[in-house]
Amino acid sequence: MPPELRRYLFVEQPLGAFVVNLLLNALIAWGVCRGLAAVPLWGQPSVAGDTLATAFLLPFLSVLIATPLVRRDARVGKVTPPPGAPDGLAGRLPRPLLVRALALGILGLAVAAPPPIAALALGGVTAIAMPAFIWVKAAYAAVLGALLAPTIARMGLADARVP
Repeated sequence: MPPELRRYLFVEQPLGAFVVNLLLNALIAWGVCRGLAAVPLWGQPSVAGDTLATAFLLPFLSVLIATPLVRRDARVGKVTPPPGAPDGLAGRLPRPLLVRALALGILGLAVAAPPPIAALALGGVTAIAMPAFIWVKAAYAAVLGALLAPTIARMGLADARVP
């Protein structure tokens, strides 16, 4: 893999996703839960509910937003798509954008939500103070977005090769 492509996939895309999701999700947490002293693990609103929503919506929306941007980057020559089909998860998800977004959202829901919810529940956490919740939600979304960014970008680059 050429160094330019490696930088695009593993530095630029994850860094951009990290920053955008950190800021956006901090604002969402503040907007949804402002006025609360603490956010309970269960209920409405809740840490568990927010984690489930983020685990689905972040991958879903990231595919819908980032894929056209990556395709454009390939079209204007900012990045050259690698030859061949993508491997791993990037090669297994469907090509139609909405179907791909749904598939990655469902996968996020199944894989990215249970571990933090289980860890909090098993750790005896019943609520998180509002300021801490803002940072926890923002960090969770930033890390999830950064981890997904290379896969989403690889799928978009593969799309750019298909006429």
